[in-house]
Amino acid sequence: MVTPLQHLRLFGLATTTMVLLFAMHSRVGNAFMPLARINASHRLRKNLGGFGRVTLSNLESVVQEASSSSSASTPPNTYPFAPIEAKWQKYWSDNATFKTPVRSASKPKKYILDMFPYPSGSGLHVGHPEGYTASDVMARYYRQTGHDVLHPMGWDSFGLPAEQYAMQTGTHPEVTTFKNIDTFKRQLKSLGFSYDWDKEIATTDPEYVRWTQWIFIQLFNKGLAAQSSVSVNWCPALGTVLANEEVINGLSERGDHPVKRLPLRQWVLEITKYADRLEEGLEGLDWPAGTMTSQKQWIGKSSGCDIAFETPGDLPKITVFTTRCDTLMGVTYVSLAPEHPLVADLTTADRKEEVDAYVSETSSRSDMDRTSNKEKTGVFTGSYCVHPLTGESVPIWVADYVLGSYGSGAVMAVPAHDERDFEFAEKFNLDVKAVVQPANDKEAELPFTGTGVNVNSGEFDGLKTGKAKKAVMRKLEELDMGGEKIQYKLRDWLFSRQRYWGEPIPIYFPVIFDDEAAATDPKTCKHTIDYDTPIAVEESELPLELPPMEDFHPGDDPAGCLARAADWRYFQKGGKWFARETNTMPQWAGSCWYYLRYTDTKNNEQAWSEKADKDWLPVDLYVGGAEHAVLHLLYARFWHQVLYDLGHTTHKEPFQKLVHQGMILGADNEKMSKSRGNVVNPDDVVLETGADSLRLYEMFMGPLEAVKPWQTEQVSGVVRFQRKLYQVCQGVVAEDRESGEDEETTKILHKTMKKVTADIESMSFNTAISALMVLTNHLASLKTPASKDTMEKLALMVSPFAPHLGEECWSMMGHDESLAYAPWVEWDDALTVDNEVTMGVQVNGKVRGEITIGKDVEDESVAVELAMAQEKVARYTEAGKVVKVIFRPGKILNFIVK
Repeated sequence: MVTPLQHLRLFGLATTTMVLLFAMHSRVGNAFMPLARINASHRLRKNLGGFGRVTLSNLESVVQEASSSSSASTPPNTYPFAPIEAKWQKYWSDNATFKTPVRSASKPKKYILDMFPYPSGSGLHVGHPEGYTASDVMARYYRQTGHDVLHPMGWDSFGLPAEQYAMQTGTHPEVTTFKNIDTFKRQLKSLGFSYDWDKEIATTDPEYVRWTQWIFIQLFNKGLAAQSSVSVNWCPALGTVLANEEVINGLSERGDHPVKRLPLRQWVLEITKYADRLEEGLEGLDWPAGTMTSQKQWIGKSSGCDIAFETPGDLPKITVFTTRCDTLMGVTYVSLAPEHPLVADLTTADRKEEVDAYVSETSSRSDMDRTSNKEKTGVFTGSYCVHPLTGESVPIWVADYVLGSYGSGAVMAVPAHDERDFEFAEKFNLDVKAVVQPANDKEAELPFTGTGVNVNSGEFDGLKTGKAKKAVMRKLEELDMGGEKIQYKLRDWLFSRQRYWGEPIPIYFPVIFDDEAAATDPKTCKHTIDYDTPIAVEESELPLELPPMEDFHPGDDPAGCLARAADWRYFQKGGKWFARETNTMPQWAGSCWYYLRYTDTKNNEQAWSEKADKDWLPVDLYVGGAEHAVLHLLYARFWHQVLYDLGHTTHKEPFQKLVHQGMILGADNEKMSKSRGNVVNPDDVVLETGADSLRLYEMFMGPLEAVKPWQTEQVSGVVRFQRKLYQVCQGVVAEDRESGEDEETTKILHKTMKKVTADIESMSFNTAISALMVLTNHLASLKTPASKDTMEKLALMVSPFAPHLGEECWSMMGHDESLAYAPWVEWDDALTVDNEVTMGVQVNGKVRGEITIGKDVEDESVAVELAMAQEKVARYTEAGKVVKVIFRPGKILNFIVK
C-alpha cells in the first residue's frame, strides 16, 4: 500500500517541503483532515487547490499565507501544528537561536550532551528521540534559568555496517554515511531539538580524524599503545577480529560465518594500567547505581595470591591466581587454558593426539561461549606438577572453562570449594578433598564455597578463613612460591580492526629488503617489514587519510584490505622505504573524545583549547542508552584520564551526571526492529499530529528510565492537551486582560509552577506534564478567560516539552522575540500552601459527609455550623439528641447522638 508520505515523494519534493505541504493542505475548509484519509496523489492535488498550483517556486509565499492566517482563522478545538512548527523551526534557524554563547563569568554553565548516534540507513524510529527529547527539555530549561548552555549534536560515522553495505552495493562508505547523516539530521530538526548545529561534527571528518590520530600518538608516546601477539577471534568472511560477545558457537553473530582463534599482531591500549584510577574515579559521580556496579564488575578488582606449582624438567613453573589461598591444601588437580603456552610442552607423547584435537576444537569458541557452557569438557595432559606446600604430585589437565585472557590462564582446582571445579571433578572422577567447614561445625554439602574454619590442612587447621589466608600467604612467601597479588578482570583494549572504514592508525615501520643492493621498490622487491620498530607519524602530517579504494572486501589476509593499497602503504622518507600500519581503529575511537571537540569545533590549531576546557567541562548531563554502561563509558574515561595526566584537561572525569533513558518497545512489547515489523517512524507521527505531540507523548509515557511500549492510539491524549492549551490561549487573546486571577486560579498556578520546576530538576517529566494538564483543564473551565500574565507563565512551562506550541502562545501574547531565553517562572511559596482542608463529618463514628474549612480554624461552632448545613448530616443528628461533639481542628468532626 502506498502511504501518503510516499505519494508526496512521487513529486520529488524534499521531506521538509512535504511537511509544509501537509501543513497547508490539511487546513482546507478550515478543518484538519486526518493523514490516514489522504491516500491518493490526485486527491492531494485537489486538496491543495485552495492555494492555487503549488510548486517549489511559489512554495514560500504559500507557506507564509498559511502561517499568517493560522492563528486568526483556526476554528475552536483545532490546533494548526504543521504551519506553526514549520514557522518556528525556520525562525530558530534564521536567528541562530540556540547558538552556543560566549561564556560569561557572571553566569553558570550547563553542558548537556546526548550519546551521539551511528547514522544507519534505516533512520530513526520513535524509540530514538526519547533520550534526545529529555536532554532538550533540560537544555531549554537551563537557558531560561540563566545558564550558558552547550547542547551539540554529531555523528559516530565510522563503522562496520557502512563498510558491509558498500561491499554489497558497490557504494563507497562515505557516500552511504553522508546520505544517512542527512536523513538523521532532517529527522532531528523536524522534532525541534535546540541543538547548536554550528557545533556539528562527524568522526569521519578529516579534521576530526586528525585529532583522533593525535590522541593515539599521545597514548603511543606515553607507552600506553603497544603491539602484541594476541589470541583473537578472526573471521575471514568479515575480514576482522570479533569481540567475544560477537561469537556464538564458533560463528559470527553477524552473518553466521566461521570464526578461527589464532594469534595475530594487534595494537592494544594498556587500559589495565589505569584500572585502579578507573574504579576510584567513580566516587562522587551522579550515575545510576547499576551502571556504577557494571563498571566496577568489568574492572573486577580482587585481592588474592599468586601460587607457583613446579613442573617436570626445566619447564617454567605454573603460576595461578586465587582469592582463596586458604583452600590450597584441598587442591586435587591444576587446569590450564587450551591456549596456555605450556600445554604443548607438558603433554606427554601418549596424550598428544587427544590434547591437540581438544585444543583445536576449542580454539574456534569464544571466551563467553566457553564460560557460559554448562557442560564441562577437558583432557588430561599426562603430566603432573608439585604441590608447593605438601610436595604431592598434582595432575595437570586442560579445560575450556579456564581462559587464557584472565589471570595466568591456569587455576588450582579445589573441587570441594568451587562449583566449576566440583562439576569438572565429578565428570572425570577426580579427587575431592574438603579443607574448610562452616564455623558452626555442621557438615556442609559440597561444594561449600563459604567461609569457615580450616580442616585437613595440617598446620593451618583450626584457623578461620581470614587468618588462614594470611598464614598460607606468609608460608608461600617464605618458600618463594607465591605471595600477595591484586588481580583485575579488565583486559587491555584490543585496538586494531582489519577493515577499511575506520581511522588509519598513524604508525609506520621500516622496510628491510632481502637484497639491499638491488632494492628499488617494495612493491616489486622481496622484503620484510620491521614491526618491532614502530614510528609515529609526524603531527604536522596529520590527518593520515584513507586511500581511495573500490574493493573493500577483506580477503584472507589478516592484515586487512589496506594491505592491498600498495601505493598508499609504501612510501619513501629520507631516501628510505617505509610501510604504513594497515589496521584501522575501532569504532569506539571517535566516540572516546567527541565531547571534548564539541567545546571547540572550529579550532584548527588544537583539538580543544585550554579556555574551552575551562569554560565547558565536565559534561553536566550525559543522556544515553544503558547498553553503553560499560565499554563506551570505560574507554572514554580511560582516554580522559590519560589526557588529564598529560595536562590537556583540568578535569579528572568527563561526565558528572549520567542518565539512561528506558527502551521504548513496539506495540507488541518487543524491541523495535524491521524484522519484527513493529517499527514506528517518527516522520509519520510528525506528519499526523506534529513534533510536539511526539515529544509530549514520549515524556508522558512514564518515568524516563522505565521500559515502555509504544501505543499510537495513546498519542491522542497529548494531542487533546495541545488543542485545549491553544484554545485557552485564543481565549486569553480575545479577553486581552493583562493580569488578575481569582484566588483558586492563583493558587493552582503557583502550585503548578513550583511542581513543574521541581519535576524538571529531577527529570520527572511525566508528572510535570500531568501538572500542566491539570492547570490547562482548570483554565479551560473558567467562565472568564485567564489573563495574559497567567498564559505567559503556562507558555514558559510547556515550552521545554512542546517548544513550538510554547513559542506560538508566547507570540500571541504580544512578544516579538523567542521565549528561549525568557526568565523561568517564579512562584510565591505562601500561595502553594492550602489554607483550607477537607475533613470528614461523622455521626456516631460513621462518615455522613464532609466539610471544607480553614486549616487554622479552631472554633468548634464554625465547624458545627458548616456540618449542620449539609442535609445528610442534619438528618442523622436530628434523629436523636447530640450528647457530645468531638472536634480536632483540620482532622475530625464527630457527633455523638443518643
